[in-house]
Amino acid sequence: MKLLIAFSLLILLTAFQEQISCFSLSKPASPGYYQDGDFVIGGLFSLRVTAGDTRSKFGFTDTTHIPEYVYVDFTKHYQHMLAMVFAIEKINKDPNILFNMSLGFYVFNVDFIEMKAVESSMALLSGESPLVPNYSCRPEKTDKLVAVIGGISTGISTQISRVLSLYNVPQISYAPFDQSFETKVQLQSPYQFPVHTTALYQGIIQLLLYFSWVWVGLVVPDDVRGELFLRDITEEMNNHGLCVAFAEKFPEFPAKDTGNREHFMERFTLTRVIVAFGDTYSLLRFVYIIFCNTPFGNVWVTTSDWDITTLPFQQNLGYTYFGGGLSFSVHTDEILGFKDFLRSVQPRKYPQDIFIQDVWSILFECPYFDQHWIRELSQCEQNGNLSTRPLHFWDMNASPSSYKVHAAVYAIAQALHEELLLTLEGDSLHKDLPQAPLPWKLHPFLQKGQLRRSSNEENVVNKEVSATKLDIFNYQALQNGSKAQVKVGEFVFESHSVQHFSLNEELITFGEHHSQTPFSVCSPSCPLGFRKSPVEGKPFCCFDCLPCPDGEIANETDMGQCIKCPEDQYPNRQRNQCLPKITEFLSHEDTLGAVLVFVALSFSAFSAMILGLFICYRDTPIVRANNRNLSYLLLVSLMLCFFCSLIFIGQPKTVTCVLRQMIFGVVFSVAVSAILAKTFIVVVAFRAIKPGSALKMSMVIRLSNAIVFCGSIIQVCICAVWLGTYPPFPDVDMQSEFGQIILWCNEGSTLAFYCVLGYLGFLASLSLLIAFLARRLPDSFNETKTITFSMLVFCSVWISFVPTYLSSKGKTMVAVEILAILASSAGLLGCIFLPKCYMILMSSGGHSRIKFFK
Repeated sequence: MKLLIAFSLLILLTAFQEQISCFSLSKPASPGYYQDGDFVIGGLFSLRVTAGDTRSKFGFTDTTHIPEYVYVDFTKHYQHMLAMVFAIEKINKDPNILFNMSLGFYVFNVDFIEMKAVESSMALLSGESPLVPNYSCRPEKTDKLVAVIGGISTGISTQISRVLSLYNVPQISYAPFDQSFETKVQLQSPYQFPVHTTALYQGIIQLLLYFSWVWVGLVVPDDVRGELFLRDITEEMNNHGLCVAFAEKFPEFPAKDTGNREHFMERFTLTRVIVAFGDTYSLLRFVYIIFCNTPFGNVWVTTSDWDITTLPFQQNLGYTYFGGGLSFSVHTDEILGFKDFLRSVQPRKYPQDIFIQDVWSILFECPYFDQHWIRELSQCEQNGNLSTRPLHFWDMNASPSSYKVHAAVYAIAQALHEELLLTLEGDSLHKDLPQAPLPWKLHPFLQKGQLRRSSNEENVVNKEVSATKLDIFNYQALQNGSKAQVKVGEFVFESHSVQHFSLNEELITFGEHHSQTPFSVCSPSCPLGFRKSPVEGKPFCCFDCLPCPDGEIANETDMGQCIKCPEDQYPNRQRNQCLPKITEFLSHEDTLGAVLVFVALSFSAFSAMILGLFICYRDTPIVRANNRNLSYLLLVSLMLCFFCSLIFIGQPKTVTCVLRQMIFGVVFSVAVSAILAKTFIVVVAFRAIKPGSALKMSMVIRLSNAIVFCGSIIQVCICAVWLGTYPPFPDVDMQSEFGQIILWCNEGSTLAFYCVLGYLGFLASLSLLIAFLARRLPDSFNETKTITFSMLVFCSVWISFVPTYLSSKGKTMVAVEILAILASSAGLLGCIFLPKCYMILMSSGGHSRIKFFK
């Protein structure tokens, strides 16, 4: 009996303590907008940025309330609430979804204050205010909360999840997708709408590449999402040849900005294009800094999470700062009937909506009526239409966040449908008193849909999808003066190898500061014919332009290395293309070739005339002197010397290359040997006619013939060895002359070639030496003086030939050798035979005794 009494007292004490907790130890939460239903969905939204909560943090006792200072009113965020209301109204009109049961909602404005998010979350769990942690101040059967939608940012969503996860209440966040949720939430992370971040990065990269924007600034919030974006986008940019001009991080508003604002604005002038990643709230500090400075005319590339159409601190100036911006948004289908619903929204339609009063007074610019800057709704248009509001105040198109809220409501309704269906099949549903299912029972059904959550057990944050489609919008001014986000392209990402990027450039405008597509480069493009040279200490997008070296071209702009032309081509003067080289050789059609042919033929004819003259006057003493047969042989060899120069003219072929040097060497050897024999005859003849001399003229003649034969046969042997080892052959020279392919005869063995010349030089030197020594012999019919002079000419020509030949290239080298042949041959012909011809022609009958060169 005593035990029963004690137990009863314990129950009464517990109930009494519960009542004290619910009514005495609590404080009121922020007011909310409630609509009853069989099932209630909580909504935590952020409509403004305030100075913060003035009550003691997490102290559940009342304090003096001080009116909050409002920094920014985000009137467009009211659309998120309306998307929830619209979805619930549509679901309630369809009896097949919830089996004639209804959905209700309980929404709060938590601003962007995490403490308010915690309080409002507890208010959803505790019921009517005042709220009490870990207590429910409403009857069990009226506990209708099944899920919560919120919040707008990672920080808000995290704080909401810390409360709801204790009770296993499903939470669907409509914040931008964040992979780091699992590290911030201790129990369960909220459901998120997954975004293929790789597709977003690739879309931005493709846009930058399309406009050749290679010098780009990056702006991110100073949080984990910003760090991940900087890491990933920088890597992708480097892989595609793009450079980061600067990367700036900004703390969330209203945290104090510790950065150097002037330094930041200076960096803004480094580039025309800036990629900003973040949402409207996380970039609020950054927008404020922009607003405090003169617009620089930058082009902004961002995502739909940041609404560039709104400049919160001076909304009508948003286009001046961010006009022409390009934003990426995940493709969504239009929410049917949502625009018509927005047109019908008015304060009188939703009299219990405490939030529409403030939003409406701002949208329709109601006047202030007291010193606290509170607007009076009764003094402005009550029957206005939201579609008449400008873009910086309101957008009739569903925002990505509104689309997420709408989808979240339908996901919860579908989960309820499946749970109720199971209950009906089990015949456990009380038809007279419908009761909301326990919230945790909805988790299995929510996980089946498109929602994803991160946990330590399973990571499905970035689950691959078959294809991700991103729409590209351009913020521009229309002809009627209004502003709009115009779709100008799309990007479909399936994989790194399968991507589809399309852009209608004609639809794009770049704001007030650019009449055409702006450039964003660190260094101007290197034109054709120039290559890039890296600048030390700067990114690879910064470079100097250097002209291509000789023999190389750059046929594209911004080439890192010049390319060599093929051997049969050469670069033009601009060094931007390779032209076919001209085949060049000493031909008969060339002026030089024709002149040399004429000279060679003339000297050959002249030699033939002298030979005819000598034959005609063969019995005269002047012809018979010094062995006329040697004179005939010398004239014939000289004639052949002139003729052999013709073989050097024309396109080189195997036969001509072999013959030209062999004939030249042998014929000249015969000629010089004949001169040597003549010199020998002069010296020996004067000794043979002396009294007592054992020499006879017949022996002298035989010795002279032997000299000619031996002198020639040695050269023949040298040429034979040359032919047998490494003979001359036709070759091409593509390097010596710019733009020309020189066809020439490669001598094969250079040693053999110079042996031939050296042997000729030896014979000529020997002749010169003997002739010089015999110059004082009696001069009647003495040819030593003319031979000495001719050998001086011959040796001078060939000594001059060697350095000239070595320094010449192409057909000039051939012409030098021909000139040496003609000059030395002409010197021999002129010095030896012209005086004799003169004496023959001038003598009477040719029988007079002649003395010359006394």
